[in-house]
Amino acid sequence: MAVIPGNGEIYLWRLDRKEHASTWFSGIGAELGGGRWNSKGVKAVYASADPSTAILEVAVHKGFRALDTIAHVLTGARVINRSQVYTLYPDAVPNPNWLVPGTPGIGQQQFGNQLLAAHPFVLIPSAVSRHSWNVLMNPDLAEGLFEVISQEHFALDTRLNPP
Repeated sequence: MAVIPGNGEIYLWRLDRKEHASTWFSGIGAELGGGRWNSKGVKAVYASADPSTAILEVAVHKGFRALDTIAHVLTGARVINRSQVYTLYPDAVPNPNWLVPGTPGIGQQQFGNQLLAAHPFVLIPSAVSRHSWNVLMNPDLAEGLFEVISQEHFALDTRLNPP
């Protein structure tokens, strides 16, 4: 069972290729390609509640080699008002298989579309790390509801991409 972040502040952490760092909040990538929790045509920003999970979420798709050899930027943002964050608890997910690694189905994407239409931020369990959380953001609804706290060049520990 994942440990739900407390009633304190919620942060979004996202790792992007350097050339996309200035538009990390746009949701255009997910809109163009669809994702685990959104269909093509629906804007969504995928982030994590902590930087380590953000790194794992990117590594599972790109691999540690890409994180070691292509410039990336780690962005941290704070949700200004926690009451704007909807928490999706694991037992509230219609199909528990949506929370495990695998290819999303249309039902999962439509469920995510509904969440994104109703909430600027959704705290949702990570499929990559069962004890971690991700944050989905609807960039249109979230405008003005978060503040960037840091953007820094990301440097992977080289031991994760050994010779």
